[in-house]
Amino acid sequence: MKDTISLFFAYAKLGLKTRFQYKVDTIVTSFAVFFRESAGIIAMYLALLKFDTINNWNIDELIFLFSLIFITYGIFIVFFMALRDFSDWIKHGDFDRVMLRPRGLLTQLLLCGADWMAAFGHGTLGVLLFLFSANRVGIEWNFATALYYIVIVISGVLIQGAIFLIFSSISIYVVETQSLKELFYWNMRKFAIYPLSIYNKFIQSILIFVIPFAFVNYFPAQFFLRKDDMSAYPEFFMYLSPIVGTVLYVIAYAFWKFSLRYYKSTGN
Repeated sequence: MKDTISLFFAYAKLGLKTRFQYKVDTIVTSFAVFFRESAGIIAMYLALLKFDTINNWNIDELIFLFSLIFITYGIFIVFFMALRDFSDWIKHGDFDRVMLRPRGLLTQLLLCGADWMAAFGHGTLGVLLFLFSANRVGIEWNFATALYYIVIVISGVLIQGAIFLIFSSISIYVVETQSLKELFYWNMRKFAIYPLSIYNKFIQSILIFVIPFAFVNYFPAQFFLRKDDMSAYPEFFMYLSPIVGTVLYVIAYAFWKFSLRYYKSTGN
């Protein structure tokens, strides 16, 4: 474990040195990500000045909901960035190089693929949204609630990591999976930033049982906020995020190990 942690920091140092060869571009990229994602929040805020609430969720509660998406994704791209872009690793032959090294394949991918600039943009926005909303939504913060918040953040990262690990496994068979990621991750992520209850049953079912974004932010947020629309779902859903994250990641990892048997280089 100590050796793995040392390797992570070595990769991080190397990655940051590489990016800061072009300091202005790196800094601009980080702020561009921050302002790009902020634009959606500002648009939502301006809309709510007119409509006041969305299905009885006020602006502070929605911002708290949004913060979980951005914080978990900011951490996700530190550890799972290589899985997000794994089809490119196959197409360019980079995965062949990884297979020649005396380390676990997934360990190498998790350690060396961090996008620190994007993580800074998403993570900073998430933290600012959390700091803005955490004391405005009526949550009684204590050791138990703070601990559960940390647990659900980790769970949200695991859920998204598992989704991309499944996409990476599929890439072994078909190489290019960008359309699948666009359909099943990015589009579903856009739905997930709003309360689950505003959608029809079909969308709700996808976000709960297929691409379980509801366990990244909506049900964890309900643990803290206890909104009336939670009555449409089983109460124990508020506590399932750690289980969903763990089980989904174990399934994704098993699929990954199985799929590696069928890997063939693209020949590039």
